Amino acid sequence: MRAGFPDFRLGNVLATSFTGTLSERHGDAVERIPAPHRLVDWLTVSGLAVASCTTAQLDRARELRESIHAAATAAALQEALPASAVQVINDFSARGRAAAVLTPEGERRWQLGAASCVEDALGVIAADAISVIAGERDGKLALCASPTCRAAFFDTSRSRTRKWCDMNTCGNRQKKARFHANQRRNSGSADAQAASWA
Repeated sequence: MRAGFPDFRLGNVLATSFTGTLSERHGDAVERIPAPHRLVDWLTVSGLAVASCTTAQLDRARELRESIHAAATAAALQEALPASAVQVINDFSARGRAAAVLTPEGERRWQLGAASCVEDALGVIAADAISVIAGERDGKLALCASPTCRAAFFDTSRSRTRKWCDMNTCGNRQKKARFHANQRRNSGSADAQAASWA
């Protein structure tokens, strides 16, 4: 990864990992693809390598990202999907050119053609979003319990009760906050008890 940029938060689901390129949406937002070359980097680590990206393609990628986030959030809340978001996702899916291929390990992967462009990679992401939002996969969409994050994520835990989009970031932050609050509360209780004994 290129120095000077925030790390990517990669998950197991392509579509929700893509929405994670903008994190802390309800706090101090962190844009993880601030420039076209960062979208190229993200696509590469996600198995959708393309040679280049223009500013206009980055703008379209962000439009798809926000549409997926809006639709996934509505699905997680069991609300009606926003029509405009559905249209954007469908348009990107229809325009992309990629093929599903089977690996020797028996896994399904997407393969872009030799002359693939950003739009083809975005088509794969849109198709993945359709699969997740339509409920075709084993799991459920949920929203991160962090009040500053609220990212949509795909919960494949056995009990389907996962609370955080990423345990290493949002989950740890919340655990630390609870720990420090308990420390302050316990310290306050100890000070009050000591004062009563004096």
